[in-house]
Amino acid sequence: MDQPASTILLALARMLRPIVRVLLHNHVSYATFDQIARQVFVEVADQRFRIDGRKQTNSRIAVVTGLSRKEVLRIMREPALKDRDLGKQFHRAARLVSTWNNEAPFIDADGKPLVLPFDGIEPSFSSLVLHCGGDLTPRAVFDELRLAGVVSMDADRRVTLKARSYVPSQDVTQIMNILGTDVGDLAETISYNLDAPPAGSRFQMKVSYDNLPQESLDAFHRLASDRGHQLLVEFDQWLRRHDRDTNPAAEGSGRARAGVGIYYFQSLPDEEEQ
Repeated sequence: MDQPASTILLALARMLRPIVRVLLHNHVSYATFDQIARQVFVEVADQRFRIDGRKQTNSRIAVVTGLSRKEVLRIMREPALKDRDLGKQFHRAARLVSTWNNEAPFIDADGKPLVLPFDGIEPSFSSLVLHCGGDLTPRAVFDELRLAGVVSMDADRRVTLKARSYVPSQDVTQIMNILGTDVGDLAETISYNLDAPPAGSRFQMKVSYDNLPQESLDAFHRLASDRGHQLLVEFDQWLRRHDRDTNPAAEGSGRARAGVGIYYFQSLPDEEEQ
């Protein structure tokens, strides 16, 4: 096996290890993974590996994927994988928490989030849910945020925000939604940059060192969390000014999706060896 192919396979193994760990933790078998992988191989081959000027065929898909024509035909008859709305509930909740932390009339004169009555005219928790859009009821949104430890309610039905950002509860569906969207977005950027000219590549950078004392990790984690949150708040404020869900007056055509993700990672020597 030549060096480029070997490098790709080693990178694939490294990428799959944490994903497989999540799958096994949630009792997803190899057979299920295999079926999803086959569907995705056929889908990508059908959509991205066509020959210009020629109609796509099952034979062409079979050649590209290595699957038999019979298997390709079977998969093509299966319902398509519909993942467009994956993570929508997470992003609505994250938008609500960000709005509450940063936007009038839900903040006080010092820029701190107000304690909101659950019902009533703006500013209230119900009006905040309406302001952020979506089809969930205020009670459903409150219950999710409460389970995540983000909000609390007192005896007078006044809701207090307890966090600067939204991290979902241990709901398996929510966690898997985040896995699908965040890992998928990063992989899509890397895939795009492999084919794009340097001047047209998408932003993709990270900083890391591999000989740090373990005692320094907590301090760096706090630094990354604080500075990363400040930067994401700036990006969030820019995006909400240009997003028609939060600013109906925003001009332009189409319905595009864009964003920036920041994450912290670390590994210890015994984990690297594994």
